[in-house]
Amino acid sequence: MKVIALIPAAGMGKRMGAAINKQYLLLNEKPIVAHTIGVFESLPEVDDIYVISPEAEIPYCREQVVERCGFRKVRDIVAGGAERQYSVLNGLRAIDGTPDDAVILIHDGVRPFIPVAVLEKAIRVAAEHDGALVAVPAKDTVKVAVDGIIRETPPREQLWLAQTPQAFRYGVIRAAHEIAAAEGYLGTDDASLVERLGKDVHVVMGDYRNIKITTPEDLVLAEAFIKSVKREE
Repeated sequence: MKVIALIPAAGMGKRMGAAINKQYLLLNEKPIVAHTIGVFESLPEVDDIYVISPEAEIPYCREQVVERCGFRKVRDIVAGGAERQYSVLNGLRAIDGTPDDAVILIHDGVRPFIPVAVLEKAIRVAAEHDGALVAVPAKDTVKVAVDGIIRETPPREQLWLAQTPQAFRYGVIRAAHEIAAAEGYLGTDDASLVERLGKDVHVVMGDYRNIKITTPEDLVLAEAFIKSVKREE
């Protein structure tokens, strides 16, 4: 079974307030996206990796991340789109000809702490079902409010916080993205595009450390995670 990782890293990172895009900020002296790619590079089950970058940054990504870090599984760097959904679609189109039963892992470039065991579980579940969504249970009570007034309090045990990777068989996720593009539908994540086709996406237990680094506060937390790992070693 072929396994391909698509790593969207085309965000502008406006909330980070840095001079460079967030995926290239240094974490333990290495770009954040390099840490992320490294996890997939190390996993024997992953055959190919495609990084999705702003078109203008492709040379920088190739030279300063892929070549400098010596990644061997990165087959190409694909130009991203105006929205994350369009970036992923560009990635899916870049691997046109992939067998429909191949497993596609779609993972945010700024989530460098995804555990290998979670990746392995997501691959297994996606191979057997329509899709796999890595998520963690909500810790806090969630309120639904309209015009500043609470209208509903959903049962917390039913609420999950979506993470990535989100994994699907190629035929399923390619069809979901192409249909969404044709209908002008913009979803909240890749799983939402599969869900709207009436297919079942199974939850895979994630990890609370699998954070998406989007703000300065996230970067501080990420640095703390790195230090804790070093102490454990």
